[in-house]
This record gives sequence, structure tokens and C-alpha cells, in this order.
Amino acid sequence: MFIAIFASLVSVVNPLGAVPLFLALSKDYTEKERNHTALQTSVYFTLILLAFFLAGSLILGFFGINVNAMRAAGGLIILASGYSLLSGKFEQHKAVDQKVKQEAMHKSDISFSPMAMPMLSGPGSISLLIGYYTTYADWWLRAGIMGVIVFSGFTVYLTLRSSPLLSKFLGEGGLKAVSRIMGFIVMSIGVQYIINGGVALFRNAML
Repeated sequence: MFIAIFASLVSVVNPLGAVPLFLALSKDYTEKERNHTALQTSVYFTLILLAFFLAGSLILGFFGINVNAMRAAGGLIILASGYSLLSGKFEQHKAVDQKVKQEAMHKSDISFSPMAMPMLSGPGSISLLIGYYTTYADWWLRAGIMGVIVFSGFTVYLTLRSSPLLSKFLGEGGLKAVSRIMGFIVMSIGVQYIINGGVALFRNAML
């Protein structure tokens, strides 16, 4: 179960898709500075997802949002994210346009914004985790999912730290090819989420 959750989360986050942006924004960094930024980004990413995983259901309750409606809406977002990977417009989908890039070039720290958020942690991964929180009520299962989030953060760190090697080995074409494969998987996750949320809403309406 936890392997499946990790695979789904990493697919939606897609740390490989963040490699080109990370390299572009850190091109003037020393190796030590780039590695430190990769570590900070992974820490921020982990904390953001842990916070939404634990507090997400409270946020839904505050706004009176049904969890199944959130699943359906989250599925649409994940589906759109997967399509952006397939079409090569992942950065634009994450609201990282040319203006954001230009602003980031003049920032002393890019780890929180735009790298940790919105590039890596966003509505898709957040809605996915809130769905897991409501699905798995036992605290030992939730603790396991928190471990998955931490391990995903470690995966982000390793990916960003190795970004020069990955870019050199895979090249721009290789990174795009992997992103397109991930896009198909992400779209499948989104469709499944939409179906699960829609079916649950229909059943509740029929009661």
C-alpha cells in the first residue's frame, strides 16, 4: 500500500519536471550553494505536504466542503497536471511563467518559492494527500503515509542534488520523454480520483 502511495505522490509531484527550472535558477550557484538549496527545497516541500495532510480535513470542514467533492475537484487538477506534462507545459501549469522566473533570478533564496511551492507542492499533491487522510482513519496508517511524505521529500532532495548529472545523462529530450510518461500515469490517477469522487457523490445523493 505505502509503495503505491509513494508512486502516486511522486508521479503527481514529478521532481524530474522541476530539474530544468532548478538548473536555470541556480546556474550561478556554486555546487555547495546548489546542494544547500536542494536540501532547503526538500525540507520546505516536506513540511508543506505534512501540514496539509494533517490539517486538510479541518480546512474542508471549515469551508463546508464534502471530501468527495474535493476528490472530484482534485482529480480534475491532477488530470490537468498530467495533460500539462504530456504537452510539455508543466511549468506554465504550475504558474511558473517568465515573470516568475525573472523575479526568482533576483532572489537570494529560491527554495521556498518558486521551487517548493508552487513547482513541487501544489493543489494536485495536496488534494491527493487530503484524500488519503480521509480514506485511512487508523493513525498507524496515517503515520505510515507521513513517512511516505518524508521519503518523497528525500527523493526530491536526491533528484535536485543530482540535477546536473541527470540533465547531462538524460538531456532535455530525455527529461521531456520521462515527463510525458509520468504525465500519462498522472492523468490515470486523476481520472480514478474523479470516478471515485463522482460515484461517492452520486451514491450519497441517492440516499
